[in-house]
Amino acid sequence: MVSSGCDRRPVIGVSTYRERARWGVWDREATLLPQPYVSMVHRGGGVPVLLPSLPDSEDDVLSAVDGLVLAGGADIDPRRYGASPHQTVQSTRPDRDDWELRLLRAALETDVPVLGICRGAQVLNVAFGGTLNQHLPETSGHRGHRPEPGEFGRTAVTLRGGSRVAGVLGEHVHVPCHHHQALDGIAPVLDVVGHAVDGTVEAVELPDRHFALGVQWHPEEDPDDLRLFAALARAAAPRRA
Repeated sequence: MVSSGCDRRPVIGVSTYRERARWGVWDREATLLPQPYVSMVHRGGGVPVLLPSLPDSEDDVLSAVDGLVLAGGADIDPRRYGASPHQTVQSTRPDRDDWELRLLRAALETDVPVLGICRGAQVLNVAFGGTLNQHLPETSGHRGHRPEPGEFGRTAVTLRGGSRVAGVLGEHVHVPCHHHQALDGIAPVLDVVGHAVDGTVEAVELPDRHFALGVQWHPEEDPDDLRLFAALARAAAPRRA
């Protein structure tokens, strides 16, 4: 277990999926989250709390947590960044888009530490006026980012020396990934600090915040590497130390 550096573990809110799900005799709409997010936040030193999509209350939510993870999931509605949907765009979740954009802005206003994962990195970019490449295989020709539906690939990423994320992971990492979209036009307030070998943007940071970064890969799928989640817990700990 990684120590968070304070007497009480920081509470880390994690955004969730709103999906049709089955359990026992039930087949109903549910708020859910893949278990690896919960496990990695906990093992990294935080107390994970699931955050359902709500029509309001982002300020109340942010007053109750010390850090925020924006999890992966469905494609962002392209109309959020002024584009028409590509034919490959998967079922969008407008309510989740709206909630996470409001949640992110509220977090950044109070400098709550934020880690955006895959879709979460894309939310970070779109929130500040950036755009997305809606179907990466058409431009990169590289299938390693999403080999098959439901299968994680592995991507080599080079991180810029001196960046926050490189300070946590080093300048070269080999990471699990699953995405057919990626950051395209980068929001002016963000620094691009990581690329895959094909040029895909893999990591961005908001330099004027204590801890606000997004990674295009899925660190929760590497149980042997707690470093990003431990860094988030350390960044969040002083809020309630």
